Amino acid sequence: MTNGPSDHPGQRVFQEHRRLLFSVAYRLLGSAADAEDAVQDAWIKWSAADRSQVADPRAYLTRIVSNLALERLRSARHKRETYVGPWLPEPVLTVPDAAEAVTDAESVSMAMLVVLETLSPLERAVFVLKEVFGFGHAEIAEAVERSEAAVRQAAHRAREHVQARRPRFTADRSRQREATERFLAAATGGDVNALMELLSPDVTLWTDGGGKVRQALRPVVGAATVAAWFAAIGTVSYQGVEPADMRAELVGINGGTGLVFSGAGRVIATVTFDFDAEGRIAAVHNVANPDKLRAVADGTAYDLGRP
Repeated sequence: MTNGPSDHPGQRVFQEHRRLLFSVAYRLLGSAADAEDAVQDAWIKWSAADRSQVADPRAYLTRIVSNLALERLRSARHKRETYVGPWLPEPVLTVPDAAEAVTDAESVSMAMLVVLETLSPLERAVFVLKEVFGFGHAEIAEAVERSEAAVRQAAHRAREHVQARRPRFTADRSRQREATERFLAAATGGDVNALMELLSPDVTLWTDGGGKVRQALRPVVGAATVAAWFAAIGTVSYQGVEPADMRAELVGINGGTGLVFSGAGRVIATVTFDFDAEGRIAAVHNVANPDKLRAVADGTAYDLGRP
């Protein structure tokens, strides 16, 4: 992305905070493309601003990008309500161990972004700025142009909502990676029994084809059904690609270990997992909508940890 002329006086300061701005915008929007657009728009506003009046560039830039993201979020609501089948966030590749703290990885997981999607735009912005980036209520009130009392109320509602829908388990990275490796081996080998062992009995599979490719239009529930769905990977062609021509690799996706399936010169799908307290797979998020695979296909790995 070009951020304007490199000798622009505000360029260095903007670049210092660019990772933060993308990290905020992505968590608010669930889309790498939209987050990049919001950051680009923030640059335009920043480059035109009277920066001599800005005492705290980090807070000022966060305010700009939060408002831009909120505008986009509100205008996207209708599109998401009329979406064909389950709506999932746009997955992104993440650099290994970028999220040193568990909360960093958790806050960009597909499962968390799905929960954030159920919040109002204001609640989502307040939750992300407070719980993930540690901004105070007064700073957030200024950023989202609401009273501090309204922000406190939104923060409380959002926290309760997220806690009710998103039980917290200590993430054991190595166990999750091992489970993902075993899942891949069992799926490509068509081993239903091995898949069943890895899945929670009431596992849910969410598939997002966006009406562009054939996918399940409703969540698939239960270990036997989900195991059968994935065991077919090695036996049937998918989107015109034969099993022999399909390649799957383990990669860092949204702060955890995921799978990227590719063939015929393109990325075909990503699969990410959510685990229960016993380390079994409790949810599977499968994104196959080609419009949502561009960030992964580009190969850009994002550092989404808190700057």
